Amino acid sequence: MRRREFISILGGTAVWPLMARAQPSPVRPLVGVLSPVSSADARPLIGAFRFALRDLGHVEGRNVTITLRYGEGAPERMGSLAGELVALNPDVLVVGAQPGISALLSATRTIPIVALMLQDPVKAGLAQSIARPGGNITGMWTLGGDALVGKGLDFLKLAVPHVTRVGALLNPDDPTDVAQISQLPAAARAVGVAVELIQVRDLSNLDALAEEVTRAHVQGLFVGQTPFYLSRRAHIGAMAAHLRLPAVYGWRQFAEAGGLMSYGPNLPDMYRQLARLVDRVLKGAKPADLSIELPTRFELIVNLKAAKATGLTISDSFVLLADEVIE
Repeated sequence: MRRREFISILGGTAVWPLMARAQPSPVRPLVGVLSPVSSADARPLIGAFRFALRDLGHVEGRNVTITLRYGEGAPERMGSLAGELVALNPDVLVVGAQPGISALLSATRTIPIVALMLQDPVKAGLAQSIARPGGNITGMWTLGGDALVGKGLDFLKLAVPHVTRVGALLNPDDPTDVAQISQLPAAARAVGVAVELIQVRDLSNLDALAEEVTRAHVQGLFVGQTPFYLSRRAHIGAMAAHLRLPAVYGWRQFAEAGGLMSYGPNLPDMYRQLARLVDRVLKGAKPADLSIELPTRFELIVNLKAAKATGLTISDSFVLLADEVIE
């Protein structure tokens, strides 16, 4: 053998171990997370999820790997992101919101999925029953029934008694909003308000939306709970303030971003619950046998700075109802 060939072979055998060390296989088990929102919006939720897993003995980098994909509030991205995660052959998948759930179920019917389900999972065809889902998916039903829409309208009416006509900003193409659209008439009658549905398919032109809201002659706003709205929450809150309209939102992030009030389940707490379900799956439980859980904590957040900016005076009795007040 020639000296140059021998050196070349030695060089090759020396390089391969270095390449292997540079691209290690992920620590197993592998948990794939598909978030419907941006990394910034998801940070407190993923943080709660990670800490809960750690408390259960799953330490990232030591005995578990968490791989993340973010939808950035764009439902059309879910299909490709779901495909990326499934191609990694994770041991369990975690997902929030219906577009991501549908995308993952289209990509796999065998990998366990733990999901945040905003609509009734049985009516949506995701589960045979709440107690025994029966497929490869379990998780949490975040709305937990029809009461949430009614409570949101009720709190809006309690905070601003003169409101008799409410504009509901909902996307008729989103399954979660479709469910809330069907619940609105009965909820509005129970509270004693009229509801005008304002269809929102595109949030790129908020000036046009503001004009539509103005034409509807409403005295308050009810905003849907899908991730579609979260990425533009500050802009939606600013639009409501500009129109001097009180508004109720489904997630606390809206109130923190300047919205008047929010009522709904606590998202970080739900991600901690998801971690407990993931722990059970990693220990051998099958999603088919794990009951779909309901949120354990709902919260009313009131932003008094937003009330002042809108020219509203919120009574002390209503403020006392709040779980948290932003002043």
